[in-house]
Amino acid sequence: MDAALIANMDRCPMYASFFGAMGCATAIVFSTFGASYGTAKSAVAIFASGVLRPDRLMQNVLCAIMAQILSIYGLVISVIIANQIYEKMPIYTGFLQLGAGLSVGLCGLAAGFAIGIVGDSGVRASTQQPRLYVGMVLILIFAEVLGLYGGVVAVMMYSRATQGATLCKY
Repeated sequence: MDAALIANMDRCPMYASFFGAMGCATAIVFSTFGASYGTAKSAVAIFASGVLRPDRLMQNVLCAIMAQILSIYGLVISVIIANQIYEKMPIYTGFLQLGAGLSVGLCGLAAGFAIGIVGDSGVRASTQQPRLYVGMVLILIFAEVLGLYGGVVAVMMYSRATQGATLCKY
């Protein structure tokens, strides 16, 4: 066999697209887990507080909305990765796609946990003392930005996935 063909087969194995597919899956799965946890945990407090102060129900829904934004981050990165998965692709590209998916997925999961815990406590506290609402919103923003950081890193990694990668020809 030709030495260039063997080197190309090493850089472009048939399982390289598996890593890209796993990056796509982890992006949406983990960020959706985080969003569902944040929504469920804060929704319990929203409805419990709604019994005491029904006039503040819509104001307190902000926690659940912010948790759902995390799944949008995962969806965007997942779609971007899925559009660049091919049967024959460099292993370098597959690994960077996996890293991008893990980045946004795990950051979304952590942010969802933070939003759920802050939302639960914050809604209950702001129901008893309405002046705490602004503080709760600020802390929710800090928790939400964790997921955004993962999305930014994922975009940076994905943009490097094809730069300098070997073209797969065989």
